[in-house]
Amino acid sequence: MFRIMSFNANGIRSAAQKGFFDWFDRTETDVLCVQELKAQESDLGEQFTHRTGYKCFMHTAQKRGYSGVALWSRIEPKDVRIGFGSSEFDAEGRYVEANFGNLTVISAYFPSGSSSEERQQAKFRFLDEFLPHMDTLQASGREIVLCGDINIAHKEIDLKNWKSNQKNSGFLPEERAWMTTLFEKHGWEDVFRRLDQRPERYTWWSQRGQARSKNVGWRIDYQIATPGIAGLARATDIYAQEKFSDHAPLWVDYDISVD
Repeated sequence: MFRIMSFNANGIRSAAQKGFFDWFDRTETDVLCVQELKAQESDLGEQFTHRTGYKCFMHTAQKRGYSGVALWSRIEPKDVRIGFGSSEFDAEGRYVEANFGNLTVISAYFPSGSSSEERQQAKFRFLDEFLPHMDTLQASGREIVLCGDINIAHKEIDLKNWKSNQKNSGFLPEERAWMTTLFEKHGWEDVFRRLDQRPERYTWWSQRGQARSKNVGWRIDYQIATPGIAGLARATDIYAQEKFSDHAPLWVDYDISVD
């Protein structure tokens, strides 16, 4: 089995202090995709950038303490791409792509639009720009697994209070339609939902109130894959027993061998 994990750390140093890597080191993960590093590579010590047994690749934002993604891999990738070629969004540190043989694994962090209308419009621009990029990835003929915080709950099952959130960023009709188009017209698959159709399976909870203890959450972290490798997904879970971040790690085991 080949285990891929995705995790929005909401600050990688903070998550580490809360025990994330102590837990991670016991999980036998092959590729770890992290979003929201909130650090520059120069801010991070060797315990992050040179973890024993892993190669690390980062895309950090030009703005300090903001965004940033990383990918840790047990296997040396054939090649790595930093950024997806966006003149607007590559400066925000949102994309790392690693190629292993016929498999591509991506760590991506989609913008949030919850802070302002300006950021919501930026989110829409990102979605408009990213969909053609996903078409290009798919046209390569490679098997792709895109891991990341997409910042969109696709369906009513994917958040607790869907009725009261229909006008809020993350569950807007236009955002949900983008996800539907991705899955139904462009042929990508939501790997977690392929394996687990249960309700109340969330990856993010508000820091306000007792949202986490009451499981008033959203599923906004995904592994989105091409059909071939999605069909080889055998097991998945969201690890919410410990709190390393306002998000929980999501892992999937794929029945593949990667050299």
